Amino acid sequence: MTNFYLGIGSNKDRQHNISSCLRILRNSFRDIDISSVYQSPAFGFVGADFYNFVVRVGSHFTPREMKLWLQKIEDQHGRDRNQPRYSDRTLDIDLLLVDDCIINDGIIEVPRCEIFKRDYVLRPLCDLAPELVHPVVKKRLTDLWQAFEGERSARLVTTFQLHL
Repeated sequence: MTNFYLGIGSNKDRQHNISSCLRILRNSFRDIDISSVYQSPAFGFVGADFYNFVVRVGSHFTPREMKLWLQKIEDQHGRDRNQPRYSDRTLDIDLLLVDDCIINDGIIEVPRCEIFKRDYVLRPLCDLAPELVHPVVKKRLTDLWQAFEGERSARLVTTFQLHL
């Protein structure tokens, strides 16, 4: 069984899209953990704030199979792939880590470089698996979070209600 760490975000109908995504994940995987949800400003464009969180799922999928499966979920939620990279999203699901794999084949990039750059990625990832060691830099996620020098604008969403 492979552990997949997924970064999930939405800034369009975010409560509905995140709850719907989580229902699909819970119905598809028995082995699943979910971080807290964080709210952060849109990055790279002017738009509504995002809700972001991380999910760990255990699966027998290959990384490529998982990526394709996740893209189908995004598409089911109205993801428009013709939009600029930095734009509003109904649902964005990124493979952040896949066990201790290092892949950069033009289709899949794990670990994702955003782990080091964005607090809304690193913080929930660290919440979920603080002792996990990043496969490239060989440091625990908790140590990476403590050393994080980027902007810390993500705020814990204490009022978020999952509708599963």
